[in-house]
Amino acid sequence: MSAQRPGSHRTLEMQNGEKLAYLVERRRRPSFVSSGLFWLSGFKSSMDGTKASAVAHWARAKGHECVRFDYSGHGRSSGSIEDGSISQWLDQSAAIFDEISTGPQILIGSSMGGWLALLLLRHHLAQRAPGDRRIRALILIAPAADMSERLMWNRFSDEIKQEIMSTGVYYRPSDYEDGPYAITRNLIEDGRRHLVLDEGMDVPCPVRILQGLDDPDVPWQHAVDLAQALRGRDVTVNLIKGGDHRLSSDHEILRLIHTIATVLGETDSM
Repeated sequence: MSAQRPGSHRTLEMQNGEKLAYLVERRRRPSFVSSGLFWLSGFKSSMDGTKASAVAHWARAKGHECVRFDYSGHGRSSGSIEDGSISQWLDQSAAIFDEISTGPQILIGSSMGGWLALLLLRHHLAQRAPGDRRIRALILIAPAADMSERLMWNRFSDEIKQEIMSTGVYYRPSDYEDGPYAITRNLIEDGRRHLVLDEGMDVPCPVRILQGLDDPDVPWQHAVDLAQALRGRDVTVNLIKGGDHRLSSDHEILRLIHTIATVLGETDSM
């Protein structure tokens, strides 16, 4: 894999030829004492989204490292979203984390990115020595853990399930201005390799979940179920009255920034 810089963003080329676009703010001072921020976007979202951009802007102003990127088929990266899967996007997340981010990190995952943040933590712990504490905390925004199964397949009608199995894809209408969502058979079947809610998951670091009570895509009960499935001593859920799935209004972004600042203060003093 190799990194290069075309224009304002850089790219990391994967072994299969996919080129992942990423943006990085480095620490103001070359020190690993302060945690960096590692952003993982949602399904069909990009590193240029409102929340990701706000987090990067805050990090730059405060002198923290911030890494954000686009999965294949998303944003400025190459590829088609129809060819993507949780396994593929997890591999890409791990590559960016290992090759681009430096020092201790706080993973910030939005929607599907929340699921990938958990999987990246699990992958990291399996690959590293027991005492490795590069991942200091997780901040999950409307985390869509196990989304392909619990939030998609289990909600689909028999007709939609048959369409997915027979044609390989179902174009799910979107309530947002980003066109229909391509739900592929590969996404559903591959997602079953990465489920966390049924068996639970060990989390040896703080986890903060921000969840809107009016979220039509990830119900608040899903966030509570996730918190109960995470085996850790420091897991909290912040339910936001009136909050929708995106949680991108001005006051909701301020709440996110406050959460980040608080977690940074707590983890950097550990």
